[in-house]
Amino acid sequence: MSSNVASVADNTSRDTTGFHDLPLDERLQTARDGTAFFGRHLAQISDADLDGSSSLPGWTRKHVLAHVGYNAAALCNLITWAATGVETPMYSSFEQRNLEIEQGATQSAAALRNLFSHTAARLDEAWRHLPSDRWSHEVRTIQGRTIPASETAWLRTREVWIHAVDLGTAGSFADFPEPVLADLFDDVLSGWRRNDDGAQLRLMPAGQTATDVDPGFDGTRIEVSGSLAAIVGWMCGRSTDGITTAEGVTPPRWI
Repeated sequence: MSSNVASVADNTSRDTTGFHDLPLDERLQTARDGTAFFGRHLAQISDADLDGSSSLPGWTRKHVLAHVGYNAAALCNLITWAATGVETPMYSSFEQRNLEIEQGATQSAAALRNLFSHTAARLDEAWRHLPSDRWSHEVRTIQGRTIPASETAWLRTREVWIHAVDLGTAGSFADFPEPVLADLFDDVLSGWRRNDDGAQLRLMPAGQTATDVDPGFDGTRIEVSGSLAAIVGWMCGRSTDGITTAEGVTPPRWI
């Protein structure tokens, strides 16, 4: 895990480099690599099959594609905010975001493929032209969190890598760069702790120190073991492949 993820079982930092330990240019490149990863798996799906179900309940592949496309446009708004200092929210509201996705999913396959490529290119251009002194400018996510503009690299990385798996082709968490896996582990763990969920879980990535979701929990621990990729896929609610745990144990909601 990254150095900011101490094992709460023994308070020892892990050796794995996390996404946020990387220089900004490497973080941005990881986001671009994720866009390319998504694009490769999208290319494997015929136009007709885009109407089929994704791995997300209630969403077709078109919903996933619309969401990823509009996410890039929303992050462009945050970069505009950082560049100009003028508040430019990602979305006007959660309702607007959800309606946009629902309406987007009704578009033709060609329109959605164009949306994906066009908004990804817009975001990449916005990143390339943001002055170096504006990356630290604070903006706000739709959840209300205040973040530096540099955090848009992580927001996009998370979207494209995970949703490539949701397309339901051959993509898996095993394909993710280790720094992405490390910080996804952090992200989900932090979400569980904020929500007081999963206190009894002990996460045991192979070759790494176990992490207790709640180190103060005094009941019986439920151990979840597997490779880091398998555990992160399970934590994100995407897969049980490669996971060993008690029967019927499911991960809490993340976000």
